[in-house]
Amino acid sequence: MAHRAAIAEIRLGPRSGNLAAGTSTGGTTNKQYGRVGDSPIIGAGTYADNDSVAVSCTGTGEYFIRWTVAHDIAALVKYKGMTVQQAGDEVIQKKLVPVGGDGGAIVLDAKGNFAMPFNSEGMYRGFATPDGIQNAIYKN
Repeated sequence: MAHRAAIAEIRLGPRSGNLAAGTSTGGTTNKQYGRVGDSPIIGAGTYADNDSVAVSCTGTGEYFIRWTVAHDIAALVKYKGMTVQQAGDEVIQKKLVPVGGDGGAIVLDAKGNFAMPFNSEGMYRGFATPDGIQNAIYKN
């Protein structure tokens, strides 16, 4: 499994609680000309809904597109009441792994709870809080 990297900005409105997600990746090495990855596809690589979560994904895009990963995580939070960690793990670990999909997601809810689940060897990720900035690549 490879390292995965995404530039993801997920914002939480400081007073309004509005969520927004933007996703960009470095793409796939030696990709076929004209290939469209999951990042620009709403519901696959990026998704935000004030009633659930904001999600930004990175990984093997074909799997994220086929299994609408970002929207699926949001739906689990919205309709099943899962936490961001539970919903992220359910999709990234239990849905993608059996079909061979690798990668991860950054998930944030309107209360500021977040999770960064991944099933690849590593995922470049970071976050900022009033206490400072933290980043990581590998699992703790």
